[in-house]
Amino acid sequence: MTQTIAPRVRMLVLLFLAVTGALLAGAGPASAHAALTGSDPAQGVVVDKAPTQVSLTFSETVSMNDDSLRVLDPKGTRVDTAKPSEVSGTTYAVQLHSGLPDGTYTVTYQVVSADSHPVAGAYTFSIGSPSKTSVSVSDQEAGGGVVGWLYGFGRYVSYAGFIVMTGGAAFVLACWQRGTGVRALQRLVVSGWVAMTAATLFLLLLRGSYTSSGKLGDVFDLDLLGEVLQTKTGAALVSRLLLLAAAALFIAVLFGAYDKREGEEKRDLTFGLAIGGTVVAAGLAASWAMAEHASTGLQPGIAMPVDVLHLLAVATWLGGLTALLVALYRAPADRPVEAPAARRFSRLALSSVSVVVATGTYQSWRQLGSWSAFTDTRYGQLLLVKIGLVALLVGVAWISRRWTARLADPTAQEAVRKSAPEKERVTASAGTGDATQQTSGDAEPGSGNAERAAQLARQQAAVDATRQKRLRDSDAHRFGLRRSVLAEAGVAVVVLAVTTILTSTEPGRTEQDAAAANRASSSSSSAAGDSASGALTLDMSFDTGGTDGKGVVSVDLDPARTGANEMHVYVTRPNGRAFDVPEVKVAFTLEAKDIGPLPVVPDHITTGHWSANGVQIPMAGEWEISVTVRTSDIDQVTVSKNAQIG
Repeated sequence: MTQTIAPRVRMLVLLFLAVTGALLAGAGPASAHAALTGSDPAQGVVVDKAPTQVSLTFSETVSMNDDSLRVLDPKGTRVDTAKPSEVSGTTYAVQLHSGLPDGTYTVTYQVVSADSHPVAGAYTFSIGSPSKTSVSVSDQEAGGGVVGWLYGFGRYVSYAGFIVMTGGAAFVLACWQRGTGVRALQRLVVSGWVAMTAATLFLLLLRGSYTSSGKLGDVFDLDLLGEVLQTKTGAALVSRLLLLAAAALFIAVLFGAYDKREGEEKRDLTFGLAIGGTVVAAGLAASWAMAEHASTGLQPGIAMPVDVLHLLAVATWLGGLTALLVALYRAPADRPVEAPAARRFSRLALSSVSVVVATGTYQSWRQLGSWSAFTDTRYGQLLLVKIGLVALLVGVAWISRRWTARLADPTAQEAVRKSAPEKERVTASAGTGDATQQTSGDAEPGSGNAERAAQLARQQAAVDATRQKRLRDSDAHRFGLRRSVLAEAGVAVVVLAVTTILTSTEPGRTEQDAAAANRASSSSSSAAGDSASGALTLDMSFDTGGTDGKGVVSVDLDPARTGANEMHVYVTRPNGRAFDVPEVKVAFTLEAKDIGPLPVVPDHITTGHWSANGVQIPMAGEWEISVTVRTSDIDQVTVSKNAQIG
C-alpha cells in the first residue's frame, strides 16, 4: 500500500501545537525554585520602632539588582536605599531611610534563583500599629504573561532542535551511513540546527525581560541584555551558540565530504566524526546542566554529568526515532532503509532507554526526596505523568522492535518481486518498452522534438520510481514498522512538552522544605503576636469532597480588636505542607447584633498563603469567622468557628 507522509506530518504538527499550547498556558508563571525561608522583620509582625534594614533569607543563593528588593510605605513610596547586599550565605538585606512613621509597610522581592528561574513575592510588617495601605501585592508574579509564554515556547523549541539534530546525526552515522545522501534526512538535521540556533538567540533576547519587568517592549533593551550576559544563564546561552557553530561544521562534513569517501579513509573519518560529534553534543547538553536544576541543590557534582548523559540518551533515542520515521517515509525508492540499519537503531535505542531510566531514577530521587512528593507537589504530579508517557513510549517501541526483527532482507524482497503477478510484470515491461521506443524515435537527429523526448524521459523515470516504490512497500512488516514508529513519535511530542514544563517547575524537595520553613515562620510569628498583642489564630479542617480536597485552613487575625486588623490565611494539606487552592474567601458575622456577613477577599501572597490589611471589626463580641475554600471549578466548602474579638 502506497503511503504519503503529508497527512501524518500535519497530524504531528497539530499535536505539537495543541500539547505545547495547553501545557504552556496551564503552566502559568514559573514556580519559585528558591523559596523565602525567613525575614527580619518577620511577616505580619508589629515592631515598636522603625528597623534600619530589611533582610530576607532564601533556601539557596539568588541573583539581585537594584530593584530586586523594595520596601514601600502605606502610600506606595519606596523607603529603601535601592542597594541590596549579601549579608551572609543566602541572606540579603537592604537599608531603610531613617525616621519612618508608624504604619504598615510592604516588602516586595523579585530575584533569580541559582537554577535560573525568576522568583517573586511580597509580605507586610507594621511599625507601631497596623494601618491601611494602598500597595497591592496580588499581582506579584515572576516569569508570567506573554513574555513568560514566549520564553517557555523558546525552551521547547531549543530542546526539540537539540533532539532532532543530535539524534538524527547519530542515526545516520551509527546506523545508516547511506543516509548521508538522502536529502530528507539532510533537511531534518539542518532543521534541528536552525531551530536550536534561532531558539537560543530568542531566549537570549527574552531573558532580561523574563527575569525582571516581564514587558515585551524590554526584549530589545540593550542594558538588560548586557546584564543577562553577565549571568550564569547568559554565559550558558552564549556557550551554546559557540558550540552550534562547531555543530554546523560537523553537519557540513557529515552530509558533504563524508558521502564521497571510501574504504580506509571513510573509516577514519567515521571515527573522527563520532568523537567530535559526541564532544559537541555533550557540550550542548552541558549548557542546560550548568544553568538549571542540576547545577544547584543536592550533589551538583554528580547531578550535572548525570543530566548530560540523560539529555544525550534522550536525544539519541527520540531524535533517532524521528530520523527513522523520515527515512521510512521519505527515503528514495532506490535507497530504502535496509533491515540491518533498522536493527542497529533498535539496539542503540534499547541502550539509550536503559540510560534514560537509570539517570531519570537518580534525578527523580534528587528532585523529590520522598514518596509523598509524588502526589503532594506539582513537580511530582507532572513526573508521574511523564513516567506514564515514557512507559507507553517503551511499550510502542517494543512493538516497533518486533516489526524490525521481521523486516525483509534484500533477497526476500527479490523473492517478493519474482512472485508478483505476471500481468503486473508484463504491464510494467510494456510500459517501459513503449516509453523507451517513443523516446528513441523522438530523439532521432533531425526530429526537432527534443522537448517531447525530455518529457518521455521524465515519464520513464516516474514509471521506474513507482515500480521501485511498489517493491519497497510490498513488505508488510515495513508498513507495520512505519505505523508503530509514527505512534512513537506522537507520544514523544507529548513527553517533550511535559519535560519542558518540568524544567520550569519547582522541585518537590524544594517545595516541601520551603513549606515547612514557612509554616514554622508563621507559627513563630503567631506565637509572638499572641503574647504581645492578643492576636487570634483559628485552625479549621475542610473537605471539599473532590479529588485532593482535604486540608486545614488557619486564620490569623492581628490584633484581634475592634478597628483595623491584619489577617493572614494559610492553607495546608493534612500532612502540614503548603496547599495552593484556586480561591479563598473569609466572612465575619456577629449574630448577636445582626451584623454581617462582612466579606473579605484576601490577596494571594505565595504558596498556601493569603493576606488582607485593614480588615474592619466594627464592635467587640463573639464573631463567627467563616472561610470558603475552593479546590477546583466545582468543589468548594465553607467551614467556620466562633471567636471572641475585642
